[in-house]
Amino acid sequence: MIAPNANEAALRAVMVELLNTVVLETKRTAKFRTLLKRIERTLKNIEPIFYGYERLRKVLYRPEHETKMFIYYVANGKEVVLECSEIKCWNVYKKFLHANKLIGLDNMLLRFFQSELQDNLSSSRRSLFEIYALGDKLDQVLAAVTKQTDGFSESCSVPGLPDVIIGLDFHLQELKRMVLKDDTQVVTVSAPGGCGKTTLVKMLCHDNEIKGIFGDNIFYVTVSRTTSIKTLIQKLFAHFHVNHCELQTDEEAKNQLENFMRQMGSKNILLVLDDVWSESESLIEDLKFPISGYKILVTSRFLFSRFGSTYELTLLNDQDAKTLFCSSAFHNMNSINVPDDLVNKMVKYCKGFPLALTVIGASLSGQNLVKWRSTLKKWSEGQSIFHSSSRLLLSLQSSVDALEDLPILRDCFLDLGLFPEDEKITASALMDMWVESYNLDDEGMYTSEYLLELSSRNLLNLVLTRKDGSELEGYCNEHYVTQHDLLRDLGIHLSSQDPISQRTRLMVEIYKNQIPTWWIQQKQEPITARLLSITTDESFSSIWYDLNAPNVEVLVLNIRSRKYEIPSFIKKMNKLKVLIITSYGTCPCELHELQFVSSLSNLKRIRLEHLSLSHSIQSILELYKLKKLSLIMCEIGSALASCTNVTLPNLLELEIDRCYDLTEIPLEFCSLKNVKKLSITNCHELHSLPKGLGSLSNLEILRIHSCTRLVRLPDSIRFLGNLVFLDISDCLSINMLPYELGKLNGLRVIKMSGCRGLEELPDSVIDLSLLEDVICDEETSYLWSYYEDDLCDLKINTVEDDRFANFMKIVAH
Repeated sequence: MIAPNANEAALRAVMVELLNTVVLETKRTAKFRTLLKRIERTLKNIEPIFYGYERLRKVLYRPEHETKMFIYYVANGKEVVLECSEIKCWNVYKKFLHANKLIGLDNMLLRFFQSELQDNLSSSRRSLFEIYALGDKLDQVLAAVTKQTDGFSESCSVPGLPDVIIGLDFHLQELKRMVLKDDTQVVTVSAPGGCGKTTLVKMLCHDNEIKGIFGDNIFYVTVSRTTSIKTLIQKLFAHFHVNHCELQTDEEAKNQLENFMRQMGSKNILLVLDDVWSESESLIEDLKFPISGYKILVTSRFLFSRFGSTYELTLLNDQDAKTLFCSSAFHNMNSINVPDDLVNKMVKYCKGFPLALTVIGASLSGQNLVKWRSTLKKWSEGQSIFHSSSRLLLSLQSSVDALEDLPILRDCFLDLGLFPEDEKITASALMDMWVESYNLDDEGMYTSEYLLELSSRNLLNLVLTRKDGSELEGYCNEHYVTQHDLLRDLGIHLSSQDPISQRTRLMVEIYKNQIPTWWIQQKQEPITARLLSITTDESFSSIWYDLNAPNVEVLVLNIRSRKYEIPSFIKKMNKLKVLIITSYGTCPCELHELQFVSSLSNLKRIRLEHLSLSHSIQSILELYKLKKLSLIMCEIGSALASCTNVTLPNLLELEIDRCYDLTEIPLEFCSLKNVKKLSITNCHELHSLPKGLGSLSNLEILRIHSCTRLVRLPDSIRFLGNLVFLDISDCLSINMLPYELGKLNGLRVIKMSGCRGLEELPDSVIDLSLLEDVICDEETSYLWSYYEDDLCDLKINTVEDDRFANFMKIVAH
């Protein structure tokens, strides 16, 4: 064995080098900065171990090959960190895979130093871990009480099934199909807490076909957040009645378990790991042995994409939800006769969550009609369903409490409640909020990371509607987020614990012009909220009461009426940085009193969506600090053409998307000298761009995709010397590019798939010496292939043109 000092020196050297690399890369690139900061924090927590001789020797008290393998992985981790700045922003899937590598590196560091790091945990933190491990969930009720040893039950036998199981038969067949696939070793069942993951897996373990294949070799282990690989294997050996006292290290434990499983001969084996948290993902990898017929089935609130096969369990449909609710509420045949319409309303509030249906149903079982109606009345008046069940709250809240070390991520989750129920939330709107609220980078890299992280924890659903790289530089207007109603309700409930006047984020809902009583009665005391959303219905007549909210930095107005007047009290919101106004009605809402925003000297971002802007928007074109203006699905009319003075000296980004009556961009907008990003997308009536476009000397990103009637780009584009990215994809009518396109000597990326009318490229493209990526369809790739030898760094990325039919439908409509 190599002398301990040699191992100490080697380990210390690679760890210090990794830390220095992480710190340097964090400064060099905005990409993956959240994950790099997490790794940096882990490394700095580990660092003190090297200053304690005994502590380091304790860590190194393991087989030599295990330590050397760890040193190798750390050295490889340095290369993973260095690759961060090389990942192309437009490739969202490669970026997602690299993010998983960084998460894996952080988990590996935590696992190797686990025993020493756990000694530093505070008693309160340990207690919190114990609460998580006990998770009061519907689908984790054991059939019998078993003897406890080392924090586990001695038996790894499959627990019994609940008396009532509803709505899982289809899921059982699908899951069974995935588990029995020959080329699959690990299958993960993923869903938020309380959805029935554990019940589904128990059903599979008790299935006759599964028992016929695996026999008695089905082993079931519930994993807590602090479970080590050695402790888990000790539990398995206890089940086998094998003496496990000799296990000294994790590596020895893994080797002995693998050898034991091999001695079982040709028998198939199914190992179930229930309730695996993200911190324990490496346990799954440690237990993957190359043994024929050996399968691992995992349940988790998280998505483990590295293992490939994931079954995302959906919620119950309306019929099954009602059946489950009634089985819990009316299990006593002598129950009172509750009207069916009242039952339906109660079920609706449970949102299809099995845990909510069971717990709420049980709480009403045997209660009189007065109790049923009073409960429903409280919910209809805005009281959270979580007030009716602490068990439901604890189960779902634990997923949010797991974000305690990532406070901004927790805030981002809570911010989703600012938007209406059952509506899509565009990632771009979230980016506008989070950049200003939490001082994130303007490029949207943090936003992407936070959305991916919340998605991996099943706290939201992230939908990437385009797979061809439209996420470049934070552009995610076609990507959106959805969230289950109960998770949204949880966020609102957690945001509403303080008195109304003291809340950080305040959500106000107004129906039928009924202003909340607290608002009407508000005297001189201001509310302290930094984030405020006001949601109104289709009958709202814009009759406002005064509101004293001087600290609001983000204002979200959610509209459904045909006409809407911006409230005058907005003029007093001197700290307002972000204004988001969205109409969710069937037709664009006619917006009035837009001039009120002209006095907001700190306003930096405005997003107007699905609004009729037939009147002039001159008032917002003179805001000195405005950095970004977004017009989405708006009826423009003469709103732009009537603007005679465009003075936005600090505007960095102008975004116009799906404004179907937009025909041209006024020449006055070419005076915006500091604009770096210009996006005019999906504007099918746009037929020309201003000839003075080349005056935007600081422009770096130009997106003109899906403007189907645009015939050509202005020749002045050649003066955009700072342009890095150009997107003209799906511009069906463009039949030629500017002759002097080659003068764009800073251009690195061109997207041009779906340019059906383009038959040739100008010869000047040979001068695009910095061009790295052309993203196009197969037909266009042939045009570029002639220049590959001259453009040595060029990579032609061919994407499938799967949206052409949709464009034709839009045009035809």
